[in-house]
Amino acid sequence: MGYAGEYADDIAHAVALLREAHYAIALTGAGISTSSGIPDFRSPGVGLWEHADPMEVASIYVFRRNPERFYAWVRPMVAALLMAEPNPGHRALAELEAGGWLKAIITQNIDDLHQRAGACEVLELHGHLREATCISCYRIVPAGDLLDTFLASGEVPRCAACGGVMKPNVVFVGEQLPIKVVNATMEHVRRADLMLIAGSSLQVMPASQLPLLVHEHSGHLIVVNLSPTYIDDVAEVVIHADVAEVLPRVAQACAGG
Repeated sequence: MGYAGEYADDIAHAVALLREAHYAIALTGAGISTSSGIPDFRSPGVGLWEHADPMEVASIYVFRRNPERFYAWVRPMVAALLMAEPNPGHRALAELEAGGWLKAIITQNIDDLHQRAGACEVLELHGHLREATCISCYRIVPAGDLLDTFLASGEVPRCAACGGVMKPNVVFVGEQLPIKVVNATMEHVRRADLMLIAGSSLQVMPASQLPLLVHEHSGHLIVVNLSPTYIDDVAEVVIHADVAEVLPRVAQACAGG
């Protein structure tokens, strides 16, 4: 079997590992969604943290004191998130899951694009934008209308019941990860004999340590990311390229028999 084009040997190796794996999982980061128009956090010149300190705009402590600052910063990102569509990378992972080559997708992203691409077992470590919670009365509501109104007016979303500030159900700096998601993630990691890391620089704890846990119990690692990661030295396959270009070739080759 041949795989034409750049990275042909690496893709062939990745396909062989996926086919041989008994329990493969994926870990994705912001890099898988850049082709959908959503900026990542650290790319030079365009990363979200290039011109903003996460402790100043995305910490729970600042949010409680000054929600206006967070909402002013996040407004362009929310607009990009709501307009984004799944790209070939998201669809490729959904195809790998549907074909039985992946058991789960663990993501650091909050954009819902894996699910919209057709993936079923998606674990959102950093939360999502589908709901929002009042920080005063803890009422939980669907976030769609709130975000649409916020984008149109620029005003901080308020609780219809008590007038408190509404916080999107994403994990801020200083907050714990959702325990049910963490527990489910660790169950998948314990069972995994292969992890495909796609579009993550592996710089955010604790997600960055998950590949190491797979490696420590003799699992294989495949890395597809534009920039190097700390795990590259022990990964079986490392492809420094756009995941939206590489993953469809992997999925197509897996399905090709």
